[in-house]
Amino acid sequence: MNETQSPVYNVKAVPIEKVQANDYNPNVVAPPEMRLLELSIWEDGFTMPCVCYYDAETDTYILVDGYHRYQVMKTSKRVFEREKGLLPVVVIEKDLSNRMASTIRHNRARGTHNIELMCNIVAELDKAGMSDQWIMKHIGMDRDELLRLKQVSGLADLFANKDFSIPDKGTEYMPLEEDI
Repeated sequence: MNETQSPVYNVKAVPIEKVQANDYNPNVVAPPEMRLLELSIWEDGFTMPCVCYYDAETDTYILVDGYHRYQVMKTSKRVFEREKGLLPVVVIEKDLSNRMASTIRHNRARGTHNIELMCNIVAELDKAGMSDQWIMKHIGMDRDELLRLKQVSGLADLFANKDFSIPDKGTEYMPLEEDI
């Protein structure tokens, strides 16, 4: 790497056909998070380029980081069309061993979400008047996770004067015996 400039200052728009996945990335993303990633890219655009190694011999870009963003580009027709099939990438010049190490560093550096901070975010969104359905859609939660975060938060005002229930689609409210 050039000591005076990081790769991010040289983002390239590369045709998706010239990009290929590496064969060593251990990172897996569950379907709900993949749907959230597609929504994030659709709503916000690509905000982070993929990291690639350029193989001049084959004229291809081999992914080091960004496999799931690459997958969204390949599988989401609306994203592909809006982006005109061009994936934002930065290039690093490293041998295979160092590319593997970079992949793991990128994966592990993302960390996990802090429960307390997630509770605070849910509380703020709730106070701002966002519906449970809005919160679930826009921050990628299912109904059980949202309920757990609201319960864990211990903030009584989340439930105060509100009928909290997120019915499954097509199901109706079933009163409890003490309600009858």
